[in-house]
Amino acid sequence: MEKPPTGRDASDEAAVDEIVASGPNGAIALASIATAIVVGLWFAFYFLVFLPRGVIQ
Repeated sequence: MEKPPTGRDASDEAAVDEIVASGPNGAIALASIATAIVVGLWFAFYFLVFLPRGVIQ
């Protein structure tokens, strides 16, 4: 049985398959950048706020 036409041709499907096969590189890069920013802010807060206050007694 043949599929009904959907308005897409084989080249569109091949392009989508190629993009999906390359993986989620953009999402991984975005997550890495966001994680690096959070870790950097944590270190900045630690060294600029906690350490100058001294030991808590």
